Amino acid sequence: MSSLRQISMQEIAAHKSSESCWLVINDKVYDVTKFIEEHPGGEEVLLEQAGGYATEPFEDVGHSTDARELMAKYLIGEVVEKEPKPSKPSSESAGKSSGPGSVIGLLVPIGLAVAAFFIYKFFY
Repeated sequence: MSSLRQISMQEIAAHKSSESCWLVINDKVYDVTKFIEEHPGGEEVLLEQAGGYATEPFEDVGHSTDARELMAKYLIGEVVEKEPKPSKPSSESAGKSSGPGSVIGLLVPIGLAVAAFFIYKFFY
């Protein structure tokens, strides 16, 4: 059994403001209240996830090794109720893409970059 303090989701949920901001990442509880103003992504990013599970958004951003090491400073415990794991896709849908939204999601930034290039060339 872990020697970390066991904290319930009910208690964690009470800490979702800039005065007291707790996050759950990989079933560990972090009090990031003192870090809010220093967070490179802005305090809004942390406050959106405050009082709940933040594993997926944390991992999606791709935090650096330094950021992961810094987390230890804010570790206060371990969540009692483990984070629900996403269900695995069925074998039928496993090989398929995410649909037309994934193509559009890629084309929009490319289109904007091309348009910006031509606008730059036109004016300069």
